[in-house]
Amino acid sequence: MLEVRISFLVALALSLGVHAGLLALWAVKAQPALESAVSEPLQVNLMSVPVQQRAPVSRAARAEAVPIEQSAKPRAIPSPPDAEDKVHVRITASIPPSPTPEKQLASMPAPPPPTAEEWALASTYTLKNSKRYRHNWGQQVRSMMGAAVEGERQGLVRVHVEIAPDGKLAKVDVLWSTSEIAEKLALQAIRAMPPLPPTPTGKPLVFEKTIAFLPFETGWPPIYKYDCLPDPRSFQNPFAWNGSSPQRTSQARQENASPARSDAPQTECPDAGPDSIEAEEKDMERQFKEWGAVRLNGGDEVFRE
Repeated sequence: MLEVRISFLVALALSLGVHAGLLALWAVKAQPALESAVSEPLQVNLMSVPVQQRAPVSRAARAEAVPIEQSAKPRAIPSPPDAEDKVHVRITASIPPSPTPEKQLASMPAPPPPTAEEWALASTYTLKNSKRYRHNWGQQVRSMMGAAVEGERQGLVRVHVEIAPDGKLAKVDVLWSTSEIAEKLALQAIRAMPPLPPTPTGKPLVFEKTIAFLPFETGWPPIYKYDCLPDPRSFQNPFAWNGSSPQRTSQARQENASPARSDAPQTECPDAGPDSIEAEEKDMERQFKEWGAVRLNGGDEVFRE
C-alpha cells in the first residue's frame, strides 16, 4: 500500500509539472496579442452602409460632380463697402419723408379803428389827462398795424407821445419794445395816421402808451365810471422822520390819509357815459389778477384786502 501511494504521488507531481510548463509557454505566446488588442481603441460603426474609401478626386472632376440644383443657384458676388453705402444713400434719398403735421400759428385780426362818434366824444373828454383821446389814439395805431400772427412779429411797444393842440403829432419816442417788427409796424402806422381832432384841453397832450401787437390781446379797454373821483395821493411813509421836524401824531395821520375808492361818494360823471361789457369784463379780470382771491374754510372765495 505504501508503494502504491508513493507511485501515485510521483505521477501526480509529474502531471502538474507538465501542465504548468504548458501553461507558462501559452502565456508567453499570448502576451503580445493581448497588448495589441488593448492599445487599439474600441470603434463602433452605427452606419447601415459600410464606408468605402474613395480615391482623391481632382478639382476639375469635383466641379463636374456638382448637382444640377446647386449649380443653377446664382452665386452672390460680394460688393465693396463703398458701393453698399452709395446704394443705401440712394435708396434712403428716394424714400419720401413722412408728412409732419404743420402747426397752425395763432393769429388775431386788427381791431376796428375808432368811429367818428367816438372821436367826437374823446375830443371833449378832459378827465384823467384826456383819457378817451389817449385810448382812441392807441386803438387807431393798433388798427393800422394789421393782423398779429404768432412768432417773431408779435410783441409790445411802449412809446412816449406828444400831440399838439391842433391834433398833429409833435414828437414820438420808442421807450422799449419786445419785437423789432412790431416796432417798425407801430412807427409806420404812427406816421401814416389820418388827421386827428384837437386835444380836449386845447393844450399839448403828453402821455405814454403801450401798444399790444399780440395774437391773443389787443389792449385793455379803460373804465370811465371812476374818473370823477379824486386821484389818490401818492404814498408817503407815515413813520419816516428826518430827525428835526416835529413828528405827526396818529390822529393827524388818520386825517391826512387818502380815502379809499369804495369810501368816496359815487358821483356820476356827465362825460363818462356807460362802459362797454368788454371794458367791465377786463376791469374785473384786472382786479382779480391784482388782488387775487382767498379761499375760506367754507369754500367761498373773496378778494384779498
